[in-house]
Amino acid sequence: METILLPNAQPDTPSSSYATFKTVGAVIAALVTWIFVATVLNLALRASWPHYHEAETAFNFTFAMKLARLVLGATSSLGAGFVAAWIDKGRMRAATLTGVVLLCLFIPGHYMIWNKFPVWYHLTFLLSLLPLTLLGAALSHRMGRKVT
Repeated sequence: METILLPNAQPDTPSSSYATFKTVGAVIAALVTWIFVATVLNLALRASWPHYHEAETAFNFTFAMKLARLVLGATSSLGAGFVAAWIDKGRMRAATLTGVVLLCLFIPGHYMIWNKFPVWYHLTFLLSLLPLTLLGAALSHRMGRKVT
């Protein structure tokens, strides 16, 4: 059976397959990084902030706690973008895909808890995912240039 290529499509070559697998691996590593950073920072919040865990289980956060959670998400997104670009050798493709995947993963969850947080909180978190992931990638690229 013969493979039919769409116009302007390039046939798979070992190098393009490798690049695809590398990008997918970078996205997976970036998502794992996001989860790891968020978990560590959330555990630190629980350990260092009296009543934070109780507020977390009841979704009854103070304004300061909401800001801390947004900083947690921002830090996780920066870290994910950094790792994606580091693995993908400074190209923005993996970081962009990571940001889009994060957005797709978080939209349903935020929809489910929409009434538990103010609109500004949801919008700040969701709208910052892609830009902060790209900023993390840019930081990775910039740091890579200084080292070499």
